[in-house]
Amino acid sequence: MKSVLHLDLDTFFVSCERLVDSRLNGRPILIGGTSDRGVVASCSYEARRFGIHSAMPMRMAKQLCPEAVILRGNSGLYSKYSGIVTEIIKGEVPLYEKTSVDEFYLDLSGMDRFFGCQKFASELRQKIIRESGLPISFGLSINKTVSKVATGEAKPNNEISVIAGTEKPFLAPLSVKKIPMVGDKTYRTLCDLGVKRIQTVQEMPIELLEKVLGKHGTTIWKKANGIDNSPVIQYQERKSISTERTFDKDTIDVNKLEGIMIAMAENLVFQLRRGNKLTACITVKIRYSDFQTYTLQRMIPYSASDHTILPIVLELYRKLYNRRVLVRLIGVRFSHLVEGAHQISLFEDPKVLDLYKAMDHIRDRYGDRAVMRAKGMEAKSISRWNPFNGEPPPLLANRRQ
Repeated sequence: MKSVLHLDLDTFFVSCERLVDSRLNGRPILIGGTSDRGVVASCSYEARRFGIHSAMPMRMAKQLCPEAVILRGNSGLYSKYSGIVTEIIKGEVPLYEKTSVDEFYLDLSGMDRFFGCQKFASELRQKIIRESGLPISFGLSINKTVSKVATGEAKPNNEISVIAGTEKPFLAPLSVKKIPMVGDKTYRTLCDLGVKRIQTVQEMPIELLEKVLGKHGTTIWKKANGIDNSPVIQYQERKSISTERTFDKDTIDVNKLEGIMIAMAENLVFQLRRGNKLTACITVKIRYSDFQTYTLQRMIPYSASDHTILPIVLELYRKLYNRRVLVRLIGVRFSHLVEGAHQISLFEDPKVLDLYKAMDHIRDRYGDRAVMRAKGMEAKSISRWNPFNGEPPPLLANRRQ
């Protein structure tokens, strides 16, 4: 009998922010873009009571909860704590799948013979809470679908186990929106059919659902009946990192654009070194105000050094930016990542590497943007937040909007 554990860190971004600033505890928190174009990337349970949810326009969220504390986010902080949790899981189980920065599937099949899946899962959850300080919930069942739904029902900061053979009764009273893969559009279609509870789907002929929703309907019917044979896929380290900046107002300011590009690239190089990674491919991206998008890339010897990578980023950007049209978005991506540290060449000054170590130490202690090149300083104030750009949150005194 299979045993699949689904772990999900509760309001992960918010929980990380509260770890570093306890004054945020108990307050409604919104994380995301603060401009009119911004959206809510994450919100606290206190904010959800006002009807706020992720992907909601930030302007609407502010109207629903004017007293909310608004943060721009800090991907470096989130990556750090995600890494801590990943290392704990990696040390406890041989087979796990990391589906996002805060979500994991673990295959515990066969563990009942030696330890007990429920007991193991509970102790693992407590270990994560104890060593990371983060709240986490889990669902345990015979497959991914039921476990994921169970985790959603367990939140916040709790656990649910669904005994084998009780999958259908467990799912039956829940909303069809709880089924993974049922988005807003599919939910509306099902509601138009009078289908609002999973039990109704369980009682429908599979042919009817397939007629209405095609192959998607077959998958939904199986999930509603607790049928899911998808395996837990061994986690593989990511092969690329990237960041993008969408401007509050389209711009043609050349100096400002170059400064932001340098700041983004500098932060990504720091992320490489912090993760003990090297890159061999640099890609630069520009989207103009007419939504025409262009990219340019170059292969390089494996590196994680500012003095090697930043000039190439700037060179690619200058080659790419040739229309002299207002720019809506710029981005940079490092791919072909491998494990390893930078090897100094015969012609490099060892003091440069010492400088990087000192800068990285300051960033680790005081935030990703604690040390940065003067050319990139303006990048802090004019860009729309992106959950992968490493932007630090403003001081609490400036967080109220």
